[in-house]
Amino acid sequence: MIEMELNKIIIDEKRQDQIIVLKEKNGDRLLPIVIGLLEASSIKMKLSGVNPPRPLTHDLLYSIIDALKAKVEKIVIDKLENNTFHAKLFLKTESGESRIIDARPSDSIALCVRVKAPVFVEEEVVEQSAKSNT
Repeated sequence: MIEMELNKIIIDEKRQDQIIVLKEKNGDRLLPIVIGLLEASSIKMKLSGVNPPRPLTHDLLYSIIDALKAKVEKIVIDKLENNTFHAKLFLKTESGESRIIDARPSDSIALCVRVKAPVFVEEEVVEQSAKSNT
């Protein structure tokens, strides 16, 4: 697995789809992922320090996880199928139990920027994406 970090967000309000770009933490490889406008806006707002008067969906999700005394250990983008990325949230409960939750990468990354959890991508996914972008 490759640890990656959010490199940039490309928002075009005239389009429905937006792009986030992950960059290999100790390397040069990039992974562009198309996401929805709402998810891109949620990520950008959090990174910009904007605090909405009421919790957004990803803030709510964070509050629920926290109230259940669990924490997000990491996310793993583990599959690219029919041009759709798949991810897993890895949670750890207060009692030490691990839980793996299927999730969209966009929601996972929006959550990770709130909890400062690491993002990993399977090597095969990076290679597949590079081939489909050439």
